[in-house]
Amino acid sequence: MFDYNKAFSRNIGWVTEEEQQKLRGAKVAIAGAGGVGGVHLLTLSRLGVGKFNIADFDTFEIHNFNRQSGAFMSTIDQEKVRVMERMALDINPEMDITSFDQGVTPENVNEFLDGVDIYVDSLDFFALDARKMVFKRCLEMNIPIVTAAPLGMGSAFLCFMPGKMTYEEYFRFEGKSEQDQYIQFLIGLSPAMLQQKYLVDKSKVDFHAKKGPSTPMAVQLCSGIAGTYVLKILLNRGDLVVAPHGLHFDAYRNKFTKTYRPFGNNGLFARIMFQVAKKIVAKK
Repeated sequence: MFDYNKAFSRNIGWVTEEEQQKLRGAKVAIAGAGGVGGVHLLTLSRLGVGKFNIADFDTFEIHNFNRQSGAFMSTIDQEKVRVMERMALDINPEMDITSFDQGVTPENVNEFLDGVDIYVDSLDFFALDARKMVFKRCLEMNIPIVTAAPLGMGSAFLCFMPGKMTYEEYFRFEGKSEQDQYIQFLIGLSPAMLQQKYLVDKSKVDFHAKKGPSTPMAVQLCSGIAGTYVLKILLNRGDLVVAPHGLHFDAYRNKFTKTYRPFGNNGLFARIMFQVAKKIVAKK
């Protein structure tokens, strides 16, 4: 017999019993149920968060095995949201979870974000149109956004809070080509570029083919950082690092950096990084 209080009793001490009940009543939206999205859902389910909206249109394939929580031989060709929904409900069968198996679209974005306390960005790096759409609607609805990017064997983290610097003020996508927006997104996510020095095969980063390498360690690190920020925001406790500030921890290089882009990607250093990155991409 499931008992919520017993299931999450080991959280008590780091959170109070009253805070645990706040988490039980909180609602989190996660777009993307694969790499970071899947582990975000399971981490927050084990934290005791009681309500979720999750979205993904994709199915599990064998190339997902290196990092995605729901990827097994038994789940190949199954819808990611349905697999992850089952796994989350296996942790907390009392959970209120709604799956959007068409992904997030202009037609359902309002429903996806309805009543949500916080949005956890877990879309594929190259899903910029969907990401910008959700970010824009979150801004309009005053919904906090956390995004943790798995880079190499580390995680780069950004948080956008209502009333603070917006995603567009930070990333500066407007007026850029699709290819240039990918570069803007990368240098905005990772101003420190800690992962770059140990990329052993640069040909595997292919913006034209919309593909890049990944590791399971990076995905797990992302979940730890993003999950902590979800807790802090939902419980309104602890200092927050919000854009234009960010965090980047790289376990391989034993480095942790606090990043700062006061003018977002419109600053001088960011514009230099953009030009350098654009030349590298153009050579491929």
